[in-house]
Amino acid sequence: MRTALPGHPDAPAVPLARSTGGALGAGAASALVVVLLGWAVAAGWAPLLRVDGAVRDASYAGDDRSGAVEALLQAATAPGLSVTRGVVLLPVLVWLLLRRCWWTATWVVAAAGLVSPLTTALKELVGRQRPQFAEGGARYESLSFPSGHSSGIAALVTVALVLAWPLLAPAARRAWLAVGVALVLLVGLTRMWLGVHFLSDVLAGWAVGLGWALLLAVAFGVLPGGRAAVRR
Repeated sequence: MRTALPGHPDAPAVPLARSTGGALGAGAASALVVVLLGWAVAAGWAPLLRVDGAVRDASYAGDDRSGAVEALLQAATAPGLSVTRGVVLLPVLVWLLLRRCWWTATWVVAAAGLVSPLTTALKELVGRQRPQFAEGGARYESLSFPSGHSSGIAALVTVALVLAWPLLAPAARRAWLAVGVALVLLVGLTRMWLGVHFLSDVLAGWAVGLGWALLLAVAFGVLPGGRAAVRR
């Protein structure tokens, strides 16, 4: 099977077995990362805590940052919000429903919508407090591990790339993958610049979002070549 866009070269189809195997491998690796980091945080493993502390102190933008810097950081971290996922994916859901892609639409809701409750459950399980700073810091009341913004943006980017992949030419795939990775990195870094998460919180959040979206993609058959994959 080959798919193409008007005015672009044909985009080669992705064999289902290869896409499924890659997704399962990435999902399993992501789950392992979450488990290991969660155990290390809950157990107070000293090497991890030292790295987290050093990165916290080096990356925090400080309590005396200007209003312009604060506004810029808040704008940069906003793609990780639940409301952002809703705004971005609502038109996609409408488009899928109009095409009667019921399974694909259900996957989008589950992958992008349920990642927040999953992250919250993991926060309660690990019970880590937010980073503390001598000057004050953000002083959030909510728990820290894993980062909800990081899991949210990772899930959003994964959903968008899985949906678009069969429709994109090879060059466009590489370009949009690079944009997606850059956005995920930016949101994760802003959480540390704002002083509201440790490095391990961000890494675990990325792993939660990626692994959750990919494992559900396998279950719902939405990967390229699958029964519910987007086709032109």
